[in-house]
Amino acid sequence: MYKDIDRIDFDEKPAHQVTITRPFWMGVTEVTVAQYRQFDPGFKQGDSKVQPADDDAVSGVTWERAVAFCEWLSRKEGKPYRLPTEAEWEYACRAGTTTAYSFDDSELQIGVYAWYEANSRKSTHPVGQKKPNSWGFYDMHGNVWEWCTDWLGGYANENSNDQIGRAHV
Repeated sequence: MYKDIDRIDFDEKPAHQVTITRPFWMGVTEVTVAQYRQFDPGFKQGDSKVQPADDDAVSGVTWERAVAFCEWLSRKEGKPYRLPTEAEWEYACRAGTTTAYSFDDSELQIGVYAWYEANSRKSTHPVGQKKPNSWGFYDMHGNVWEWCTDWLGGYANENSNDQIGRAHV
């Protein structure tokens, strides 16, 4: 749960405790362009004249295509893959902390951990280039937005187990 309730966005309130009761696995980096192109060989990222490098985080993928990628990867590897729930993603991002960022409450170190508006040149970057959080996950605070199984939105004012937000439509 956040220490500083005033810092959270309107769609992340009210602050509440979510207990994750089922174990889950999560990739330590975002999906790369090269990984995604195995699923969709003709994929071009946006309308940019400069296409990203193979090791850049993939972006410009719809939620439906992200789900289809997970289904394809499940069939290919014979293991279940899915998008994380928003609660699972936040749990992995926070890495056991209650601070505003996984590393601290201060934005002073954000450039060490994340590609963001001030240092990204408004472009994606290779995954895993910045410092990981204490659980070994990279790019949790920047580079590209990640899709989740459920839709980020307001929550009931109560603690819950394995909370899933509104269904993504």
